[in-house]
Amino acid sequence: MVSELTNLQGQTAVVTGGAGGLASTFCEALCELGADLMLLDCNEEAVRAAAARLHEKYGTEVTPLVVDLENEESLREAMAFALQHRPKLEILINGAAFCGSYRLEGWAVPFEQQSVEVWRRALEVNLTAAFTLSQGLAPALRASGNGRIINFGSIYGVSAPDFSLYEGLPDMGNPAAYAASKGGLIQLTKWLATVLAPDIRVNCLSPGGVYSIQSEEFVRRYSAKTPLGRMADSVDIAGVVVFLATDLSRYMTGQNLVVDGGWTVW
Repeated sequence: MVSELTNLQGQTAVVTGGAGGLASTFCEALCELGADLMLLDCNEEAVRAAAARLHEKYGTEVTPLVVDLENEESLREAMAFALQHRPKLEILINGAAFCGSYRLEGWAVPFEQQSVEVWRRALEVNLTAAFTLSQGLAPALRASGNGRIINFGSIYGVSAPDFSLYEGLPDMGNPAAYAASKGGLIQLTKWLATVLAPDIRVNCLSPGGVYSIQSEEFVRRYSAKTPLGRMADSVDIAGVVVFLATDLSRYMTGQNLVVDGGWTVW
């Protein structure tokens, strides 16, 4: 029964942020289950390399699309291409995120110095792009009779940040735009779930901190505040993506699954 529920043979998933480190793991899982992918990313070299690697390893069709999620025209061109090649789609994963950088002026700085321009950029990528793609691809998802949309939220869309994590770490921060955009995405998930039912299920996955290149001190602080005593890794998230992308979750919609090692339990 489980193999039936997780079978994605002949199904297509559109994934934003498809060249990212986190996406690379859950995209592998989707390909392993038989899914074809359309990877949307702004990094041309990385998205083409990711598509080639996945196709070579799993033999599924993986199409790279270079897209600027801050640009509506670029988004609509990508959607037109997707619909031309696949009039029926099964899965949309809004996985891209504007996380900024401490080098980006007006981002990881005290509140009084945070830039409205960067705020708008974050909302475009983290929230508006998900709205645009969900709206534009809804007919194709509905045509499949079993469409699924998975939005990537964050624990900071449901909880306020603990700023003690960042004290003395000048290369890290937690801007208002990130929290607001992720909170908006969680609410958009619930709204879409009611509007697109019963043909399309819409759920949100809100990860806690995922280990990548954070400093040793940040990892120590974060892990000490987490019941499971560590940060997440990409496999922790991939398992939940598989759950939401397959019929394992066929009676679930409008939910926000928090995958945080217990961070938000306190």
